Amino acid sequence: MGRPLRALMVEDVEQDALLAVRELRRGGFDVAFERVETPEAMSAALAAQPWDVIISDYSMPRFSALLALGLMKERNLDLPFIIVSGTVGEDIAVEVLRAGAHDFMVKGQFTRLVPAVERELREHEARRARAHADLARRASEERYHALFEASRDAIVVADLETGAIKHANPAAFRMFGYPEEELFALKVTDLAPKHEFSRVFALFEDVTLVVAGDIPCLRKDGTIVWSDVNAATITMDGRVSRVGFFRDVTERKRSEEVLRRTEDQLRHAQKMEAVGRLAGGVAHDFNNLLSVILSYGEMVRDDLTPGEPMRDDVEEIVKAASRAADLTRQLLMFSRQQVLEPKVLDLNEVLSSMDKMLQRILGADVDLVSLPTKPLGRVRIDPSSVEQVIMNLVVNARDAMPTGGKLTIETDNVVIDEAYARAHLGVSPGPHVMLAVTDTGTGIDPAILAQIFDPFFTTKEAGKGTGLGLSTVFGIAQQSGGSVWVYSERGKGTTFKVYLPSVAAAVEAVRPVAPPRSLRGSETILLVDDDDQVRAVARSILQKNGYHVIEARNAGEALLHSEQHPGTIHLLLTDVVMPQMSGPELAARLARTRPEMKVLCMSGYTDDSIVRHGVMDAHLAFFQKPIAPEPLMIRVREVLESPSRRPDA
Repeated sequence: MGRPLRALMVEDVEQDALLAVRELRRGGFDVAFERVETPEAMSAALAAQPWDVIISDYSMPRFSALLALGLMKERNLDLPFIIVSGTVGEDIAVEVLRAGAHDFMVKGQFTRLVPAVERELREHEARRARAHADLARRASEERYHALFEASRDAIVVADLETGAIKHANPAAFRMFGYPEEELFALKVTDLAPKHEFSRVFALFEDVTLVVAGDIPCLRKDGTIVWSDVNAATITMDGRVSRVGFFRDVTERKRSEEVLRRTEDQLRHAQKMEAVGRLAGGVAHDFNNLLSVILSYGEMVRDDLTPGEPMRDDVEEIVKAASRAADLTRQLLMFSRQQVLEPKVLDLNEVLSSMDKMLQRILGADVDLVSLPTKPLGRVRIDPSSVEQVIMNLVVNARDAMPTGGKLTIETDNVVIDEAYARAHLGVSPGPHVMLAVTDTGTGIDPAILAQIFDPFFTTKEAGKGTGLGLSTVFGIAQQSGGSVWVYSERGKGTTFKVYLPSVAAAVEAVRPVAPPRSLRGSETILLVDDDDQVRAVARSILQKNGYHVIEARNAGEALLHSEQHPGTIHLLLTDVVMPQMSGPELAARLARTRPEMKVLCMSGYTDDSIVRHGVMDAHLAFFQKPIAPEPLMIRVREVLESPSRRPDA
């Protein structure tokens, strides 16, 4: 069996066609052929099946090889086409070549036909292979061009020797903010801040370096976009180049930074919470001890006449105990555990009432500037606490301006969005009132900025401060549902901003309470406290001021004394936290049989404990330990002279 060959013979002389077929068969081809002699017949044959070769007579009465060749080209067929002719002339050769025939020979020289067919078949196969390769190359180029254009990563191609940018995709123009003509005028090092030149240059110089990691890149407008950069070496336009793939990771870096800040804030909050728990844990026992020291100290002092040597010594004891009580109060404020009596306030009015006092604190060499926003939202906060916040911030600012300067106090209505709240632990989104205190002082060293709210942390000399001023501000803001933000630059000053939630309520007037006309009385008081020393000192104070005192160590004894006492009990003075039954529970039990009896609760515990035991919910009168004679007597008289307060039974 020879090689299969399908031949279309365009020939009007059957004998010539048979001679050509015989020669092909002698050359080793297994020929299947069809002879046609009209355009219609050739069209039908071309449509019927594929052909390996077309052999056409140059000239026939009704058809010619050139017409056949044109018919084939009209159909976009690329087949080996051999023309044979009985005559040879220069004009024929020129016409044949001009028509694009693949081969030409003289009739009768059929011995040349086999090599011609073999040559044409090889060239045809080569043309097909080239066409296929070109098609595949174009398809590949189109695919890679589409990927290059559609990539969300910025792709930059730079010359390996010069670093000049030669190619870039649309994502690169968007990422770096340059139009095409401007980006192609740059070098890759122009896409990085100066301190990152070496990393970017190494990436495009060292062909072994394929990953550079996260690099801050420089946009045209000067802003930074973080990119995860990878590189590869390629040959483009005949030159070795480096291609860099820049993936925008700015959002990821922001998220990582927010997470880092949140973790730092959480650690700081946990540290604050631990110190707060410690402060709350010692407050009760410490306040009981201070009650004994303060009360007995004041009573001994008052029993000594002025000029007696011992009086001055006792006075120092009282002063030391008072300072200890102040420190305890500040610790409880910092730890957000002091008992507050919040009211709806306008901070502008609070600042206006404090203006003269603040001027005196600052002195003549500090210029006080007020920038109130009107109308200003309302806040719910303990009046004395917000005054302490303002005082502490102003005193802190004055200390930062030893040679004078400018202090600006500003108020404004702001809205904290969800993003800011998520990035700042303990901050709630929504409308807030901002109080800002800005000084032009020495500023705060960045190394200690994270410690300024820590209790007892101070940069002042020993004996110049307790280190509780800013921690108190922090605690009051947190307990009131707000937050504190600080910004400072060395040598340029500091700004503290306190954010307090806005409330939709009318301002509550803060009316001063008139002091009782006299601290003495003759009423009967049921005194209940499980601490023997505190109970003894309270009894002594009350009895010295004319009161009849019934003592009880716990709620059970108090109930028994109440049942056995035939007369009126005017006031129940009870500790809040006691074994078996709390003070508020005792008051509710006694109210069933003594509805007119007034109640005054006292405690050295923290706000959390007070609320848990129902003091604030029952609207009972409250006295914060430590006990001192005059404050206790003032509070006792206020409660006795106030309208009836009947706790819920």
